[in-house]
Amino acid sequence: MANFYLDNPSLKHHLHHPLMKRIIELKERNYTDAEKYDYAPIDFEDAMDSYEKVMEIAGEVIGDVVAPNAEEVDALGPKVVNNRVVYAPGTTVNLKATTQAGLMGLSMPRRYNGLNFPMVTFIMTSDMAARADAGFCNLWALQDCAETLYEFGDEMQRQKFIPRVCAGETMSMDLTEPDAGSDLQAVMLKATYDEAEDCWRLNGVKRFITNGDSDIHLVLARSEEGTKDGRGLSMFIYDKRDGGVNVRRIENKMGIKGSPTCELTYKNAKAQLCGSRKLGLIRYVMSLMNGARLGIMAQATGLSEAAYREALAYAKDRKQFGKTIIEFPAVYEMIANIKAKLDASRTILYETARFVDIYKILEDIEKERKLEPEEKEELKKYKKLADAFTPLGKALNTEYANQNTYDCIQIHGGSGFMKDYPCERLYRDARITNIYEGTTQLQVIAAIRHVLTGTYLAQMKVYQAEQLNPALDGLKARLAKLVDIYEQLVPQVADTKDNEYIDFQARRLVECAGHIILSYLLLSDADRRPEEFRHSAEVYLNYGETEVKKIQNFIRSFNRENLEFYKQAQC
Repeated sequence: MANFYLDNPSLKHHLHHPLMKRIIELKERNYTDAEKYDYAPIDFEDAMDSYEKVMEIAGEVIGDVVAPNAEEVDALGPKVVNNRVVYAPGTTVNLKATTQAGLMGLSMPRRYNGLNFPMVTFIMTSDMAARADAGFCNLWALQDCAETLYEFGDEMQRQKFIPRVCAGETMSMDLTEPDAGSDLQAVMLKATYDEAEDCWRLNGVKRFITNGDSDIHLVLARSEEGTKDGRGLSMFIYDKRDGGVNVRRIENKMGIKGSPTCELTYKNAKAQLCGSRKLGLIRYVMSLMNGARLGIMAQATGLSEAAYREALAYAKDRKQFGKTIIEFPAVYEMIANIKAKLDASRTILYETARFVDIYKILEDIEKERKLEPEEKEELKKYKKLADAFTPLGKALNTEYANQNTYDCIQIHGGSGFMKDYPCERLYRDARITNIYEGTTQLQVIAAIRHVLTGTYLAQMKVYQAEQLNPALDGLKARLAKLVDIYEQLVPQVADTKDNEYIDFQARRLVECAGHIILSYLLLSDADRRPEEFRHSAEVYLNYGETEVKKIQNFIRSFNRENLEFYKQAQC
């Protein structure tokens, strides 16, 4: 198999973004770790060289080990034996290979045996892993739960658990329950303080828990007796070594079959409080979920990458009516759109990851020293952008993964409906991405605030002000017109002060913002690497332009009374 880093030039393009210099400067604290660790970088060039080497190793392991195991893992899946999960043989091999390659604990500080790499590199490895096997990506990427443990746990908890993650132990986040899916305020798993043992005891059931038989769990539970909302919830750390949690069953899923989705029973399970009581949902899970959503953005992007490659290879090989099907306009248009949506997905993925990197690192530095005024402004700026771009990217990337895998099957025709080609697995795996870690509809609810408060518009203006190659002026001018349309549509909806109407049009306004922002990001990519991104920038702008104008026409012709027709569908 190919090296999944070296065969994809767009990954190196995003790794070498200009903002990486600032990210590394902050992450390495002026390279002071070089005095303690012989593998720590001494300067920016040394750091980038380290990232390149590790990404090459990741690309090799994922391409040579994970990808060849994907079909067998999908066919066999995990099993429950004596209330414990037994992975498919290929999954065990994958975990061993990625651990031996040092790919666990990428972003953790060196003092906990991590590599202290930025989030961008962790997300890049997830991107590659999802291209190989989206189900395995779930298991590997859940080590990101260690970020939450690092951020909110105490020093003893960090020292106890994070080195174990870096050594290859797996994690899970145990949030949802049979009667509490997206509505996490309804969580009822009970946490009771055991004074005799000086610990907490957990009792209840969790459902739809990805990698639910992991070594280390972050658990949302109700610590405050008599409460029924989010203010009564706290976060706990459960260590599998202590016992008390059994796997009742593994869900029989449509896709991502290598990833065990479990129903768990907690019976007086010993646990530690993580952070402060009552902040489990309000603060910690919100942080945890944002990290998970960034991970799903990467998973969706990797699936789009796989779909593009499968569609392109088949279209170049398959002959009909005396020529390869890629020569037919109906087919090459589909492939061009898959590629444009893939590149658009990847550009917002890494833009978001960079925003997250800067604000998270600055928050970490703030624990060590007082931030300078300009650093405080920088933290505020990038935290706001990360908060805005995460739901936008999660919504768009996962919808595009579904569209791209759908079109990949269509290009394969009847063969795509069979299990003889990977596209059938990709299609099944993609379907969950716009559901879990917050449905697309929930992402719209999170994103509409940034439409109404002007966050997206302000960032569009920032992108518009960037100096690009004059060859892109025509595309930039077309984009400016779309910004004008967006500026007119937002008050047209918002000024009604009708919350139901605003909610109804929210998806269209968020999509409108997304098409414009992704187009700007692709223009920037085309400016830096025209041979790789110019075509996608043109194709995506054509697509986005059409979609924005459709949205404009819909909102212009719609009035409050039209809502009644939609409501009648409930009858």
